[in-house]
Amino acid sequence: MLTANKLVPQGKGLAPALLKRATHVELDWDVRSRSRFDATDSAGRRLGVFLPRGQVLRGGDGLVAEDGPLVRVLAAAQPVLVVRHCPQHGAPFDLLRAAYHLGNRHVQLELQPERLQLEPDHVLADLLRQMHLIVGEAHAPFEPEAGAYASTGHAHGHGHGHGHGHDHDGAHAHAAPAHVHGPRCGHDH
Repeated sequence: MLTANKLVPQGKGLAPALLKRATHVELDWDVRSRSRFDATDSAGRRLGVFLPRGQVLRGGDGLVAEDGPLVRVLAAAQPVLVVRHCPQHGAPFDLLRAAYHLGNRHVQLELQPERLQLEPDHVLADLLRQMHLIVGEAHAPFEPEAGAYASTGHAHGHGHGHGHGHDHDGAHAHAAPAHVHGPRCGHDH
């Protein structure tokens, strides 16, 4: 069994030829959100993944095994609900409103300009339909947002900081915050 405990987010810094030749493992969101699991790569090799707690895998990430092999991670297609605004009775803003309500329920949510995707849930599907949204079912890869406090960055692939006064060239993407907001931070809230 190969043991993988190193993650290369989006294969960054790896040669394209190396990524092309690497075997892959296709995983649904449930497995990719775990830090420890077993899988089988495209060459039929068993793979034990041991990542730091809280670290998730995204489609396009690379896993490096202890003895050197690289394994690309692919987001497997899985059942999802696809939510769109109703062009006859609504507006694209309705998706923003739905994202707000789903976020208040801590629902894992993939944001796209023209749709939202979430894991199947009939109660949430009914709620969204009551909001006059179109809810359909699909079998597609699922890449929910990482969340504001996640250390892995954005799910949609760009890595720039969003601090006050910083440019967006990626130079500050992994820099420590200049200051922290919270109880007794010294700022008026």
